Amino acid sequence: MRVRLVVTFVLVALLSAVTATALAYRDARTAVLQRTQNTAVDDLRERVAAVAAGFDLPPDQRSLSRFAAEVSEGLGARIVVARHQDLTAVSDAYADTEGRITAELRAAVRAGDGTRFQRVEWRGEPYLVVGTPVTYADGDRRTSGLEVFAITDLRAERDDTEALLDSVREGIVPVVAVAALLALLAAGTVLRPVRKLGRATRELAAGDLGSRVAVRGHDELADLARTFNETAGALQSSDAELRAQEAKARRFVADVSHELRTPLAAMAMVATVLEEDADQLPPDAARAARTVGAETARLSRLVEDLMEISRFDAGAARLNASETDLADTVRASLALRGWTDRVTLDLPEGVRAVVDRRRVDVIVANLVGNALRHGAPPVTVTLAVVRAGGGDVPGVGEGGERVVLEVADRGPGLPPEARERVFDRFYKADEARTRTTATATGPAATATGPAAPDGGSAPDGGPGPGGGPGPGAGLDGGQGSGLGMAIALENARLHGGTIEVEAQRPRGGAAFTLVLPLRRTDGEGEE
Repeated sequence: MRVRLVVTFVLVALLSAVTATALAYRDARTAVLQRTQNTAVDDLRERVAAVAAGFDLPPDQRSLSRFAAEVSEGLGARIVVARHQDLTAVSDAYADTEGRITAELRAAVRAGDGTRFQRVEWRGEPYLVVGTPVTYADGDRRTSGLEVFAITDLRAERDDTEALLDSVREGIVPVVAVAALLALLAAGTVLRPVRKLGRATRELAAGDLGSRVAVRGHDELADLARTFNETAGALQSSDAELRAQEAKARRFVADVSHELRTPLAAMAMVATVLEEDADQLPPDAARAARTVGAETARLSRLVEDLMEISRFDAGAARLNASETDLADTVRASLALRGWTDRVTLDLPEGVRAVVDRRRVDVIVANLVGNALRHGAPPVTVTLAVVRAGGGDVPGVGEGGERVVLEVADRGPGLPPEARERVFDRFYKADEARTRTTATATGPAATATGPAAPDGGSAPDGGPGPGGGPGPGAGLDGGQGSGLGMAIALENARLHGGTIEVEAQRPRGGAAFTLVLPLRRTDGEGEE
């Protein structure tokens, strides 16, 4: 915008200067030539009248030459040509006058229409030729046949007008320079508030809702700045209100979850006692006891998951990281849930990284549990270390080594719309499913997974130690809290990694890939 403004100013100034120069040159040239023409005509008339009074007609060559010389003496440097019928006399015997007196001018003078003049170019030089007929002094003003022409050199006038043109042309440069300077000053005055407003807008877009611009004056820019400040203020107020409401909502969930833990613990103990004696109860009462136990366990898992999610939302989740053998961690997670025989493993030894073992266990439990529940055999778990520039592995880019844990199955895969929402909280891959209740027999039906050391959820997505469902079944529409996959992704992000999903594979099924940075404390990559 600055460049356009300066260019516009300069073009306007240049156009104005050129136009003024052209008009000034035209007027000056016209004035100079008009003055010279009037002087030449008046001088010739007066001199011819004075000399012709004592001139006898018809003249001979000598008297005509003397007449031309006397007329020329009173006209300065002008060349005088006198003509009478076939006789011609020139005041300067060496001057060539044939090319300077045109036939048109001679005809006009011979016609006796009074004094005539004409500007001519001869040999590239300008001249003014004035011609007048000599008339008798009687009343009818008859022409005597004597014609007088005066040739005036206009080179001096031409040089004067060209000098004026050069002076005006030289003045264009400072005019344009001044115009450019004024344009810069005007651009600074106009664009400075615009730049400040743009900077404040970028700060507002970057999250600085306290960004404001100073309002100066009462012009349109001041109105714009005032409107921006009002908009930013309203946005800041709305943001503060939303943040306060969000904090209240998180606090409410955390408080409710915390308050429910104690009565749920008591309900779980009662349900366990009822399930232990279920075999001694009538069939309907036994089914009711097992249903109460399963629903109590599910509610306990939901409370634990809500507590864990609230920690992530509040930014209170912390890693308890240590150097861990990832292959051993995966095997232990599968063995805890009785999945070892149902999963095909490709776990190279010696892959060690600094991770939170409990949170990695939560991720593995959710990914494998969902593959077993919604996919089809074989379910494969593959562990690998990928270096920088790791090809098409999701989440792997430049900047060091990555640990890649892939959980794949051969089931129907995920529908396209589920891929974008698979990690949403409480999202169900099949909305048409209805929640079913657990009907497993025995006391293990209500068992929950191991309690988290910091009060968070136990490993999500699969059955507990005794075969009952574990907390957080993720995609399952009938088991778990629906928060398992969201918790798994938050745990991955807490490690600086992510989870990518390949919803439809060429060979069938879906694949979830956990990608974590490979941080070590050994000599290979000391942290």
